[in-house]
Amino acid sequence: MAVMVKPLANGVAEELGLNPRPFVVALMFGASASFATPVGYQTKTLVYGAGNYRFGDFLRIGIPMNIIVGGSMVGAIPIFFPLYIF
Repeated sequence: MAVMVKPLANGVAEELGLNPRPFVVALMFGASASFATPVGYQTKTLVYGAGNYRFGDFLRIGIPMNIIVGGSMVGAIPIFFPLYIF
């Protein structure tokens, strides 16, 4: 799905006159940071069934992890991937 949205991220960055790389990095981190549900990745679905976890267990731990990863990426991406092309 993220591959399908990549041209949109590139288009927005180019329309704003900014470097498209930070937009693509944010898109990829967002696509891979789905901690709040067990259906986001195959391994979590396997652990969900085998470990007798409840859906709420993933929400209780996953939502804070999503907030932490999202916040740290908002702060880190502009540092490591500058928005302006020199």
